[in-house]
Amino acid sequence: MRGPKQVAGGALPDAGSSGEVCAGGSLEPISRENLVIGDRQSCNSGSPCVPGHADASLSSPLYSGNCAQEFFSVAGVAVGPARFGPVKKPLHQPARAPMIAREAQPFGGQGRDSLARRRYQEGSLYLRKGKRRTVWVGRWLEDVIEDGRVRRVHRKEVLGTIEDFPTEKLARRELDARLAPVNAVGYRPRPAATFAEFASRWEITVLTQHKPSTQATIRSQIRKYFRPSFGAYQMRAIQAEDLQRLLSGVRLNPKTVRNLFTTFQMMWKSARAWRYAAHDVTLGIVLPKRRRPRNSFFSLEEVQRIIAAADGPYRAFYWIAAEAGLRRGELCGLRVDDLDLQAGRLEVRQSVWHGRIQSPKSENAYRSLSLSPELVEHLRGFILKWQPNERRLLFATRNGTPWDGNLVVRRKLRPLLSSLGIEARGLHAFRHANTTMMDRWNVPLKVRQERLGQSDPRLTLGVYTHVASEDEVRTASKLGKAISGRILCPDLPN
Repeated sequence: MRGPKQVAGGALPDAGSSGEVCAGGSLEPISRENLVIGDRQSCNSGSPCVPGHADASLSSPLYSGNCAQEFFSVAGVAVGPARFGPVKKPLHQPARAPMIAREAQPFGGQGRDSLARRRYQEGSLYLRKGKRRTVWVGRWLEDVIEDGRVRRVHRKEVLGTIEDFPTEKLARRELDARLAPVNAVGYRPRPAATFAEFASRWEITVLTQHKPSTQATIRSQIRKYFRPSFGAYQMRAIQAEDLQRLLSGVRLNPKTVRNLFTTFQMMWKSARAWRYAAHDVTLGIVLPKRRRPRNSFFSLEEVQRIIAAADGPYRAFYWIAAEAGLRRGELCGLRVDDLDLQAGRLEVRQSVWHGRIQSPKSENAYRSLSLSPELVEHLRGFILKWQPNERRLLFATRNGTPWDGNLVVRRKLRPLLSSLGIEARGLHAFRHANTTMMDRWNVPLKVRQERLGQSDPRLTLGVYTHVASEDEVRTASKLGKAISGRILCPDLPN
């Protein structure tokens, strides 16, 4: 009779025995309860194990094809194969964790910030021959968020022509650069949207935070220029060349083109923050040079003639415009409470745009100005005849609504200028006249900046950091005397 066979420090009875298993050279019987069939879970306990048949699909060197044997362990020692008959497979196999995000996987909730991709992509590269040129085309996979769900889509982009990349290695470098964000450790799926879809969301969430006048201007720019040019483009597909082509093709003055670029720059900043795009298309854009604006201001003599010819509230309106240099909206937004005639001061606290009250143009536009004694005297008489209104506006219609600057120019100022033989100009010409007079009188730059409410640091240059209040009062006095015609400044040319 043959003795038990030693296997891995244990012993097995021969095939004709009762099937008892011995360990450590002992012939003590071991029950089936002490047997642990090898599977993936037994590896978590820290004891040595051998994968069971259920995991034979794993590319283990111990298995090949349909393995008919089961391994087991005894007292922490791997032994086998078992000879006491078939062993039942585990009822439950633990599912493997997905390595990548599946198509149409919900985005949000638990695991929202987990990485969307765990493997490195090299992409595919090929040449596409066309009638006019041959180009290199790159393809790769990318995760996008559509309707709150993550989808994996194929991306295809033209990398350049054969002239740009004469060899495949050079084209491969360009493709690697395009794939760098996708292969980055912190890669996350990006929302997918066309420019038209993004612009609609941006107008609702961002543009509404701006003043009504700014909203109207930007909505007009988006409707006239950006939607027709980029509306159907995917955000990630818009390139700097597309933006440059738009700005170079519009027939607008340089200042308007620069305003278009500023608006697009503001929108693209939000697009990158919201992860619709990773690149910055505003880099390297060449803008037209600023043209020197045509001189459009009233001379001192013209200002005197306009104020002398105006009657009723319009005389006070034009006088404040010329002496204080207020913007059109600031003039229409003045309230009686903004005047301190006892101290000879005027406060700018609000503005008007198309009949709607809004904040001034900038933080620097909130300011306090000195008024000349001549203007204070005229305003005292004007307030005696002033008709109170609900908003206590200094210049209001019969219904108590603020004046519209455009209507004042079209219905009152232009006819007055025509009767005086003065070239047609708008209310802003008073502001330019104010600036010109202060420049001729060598008024300190800091005083000019404070009176005009300008925020451009190039106008102040940071030179006059301490300005005596007497300078500002003296300036107001000169302006009042010059505009009223009582005395001309001796160093001001007639």
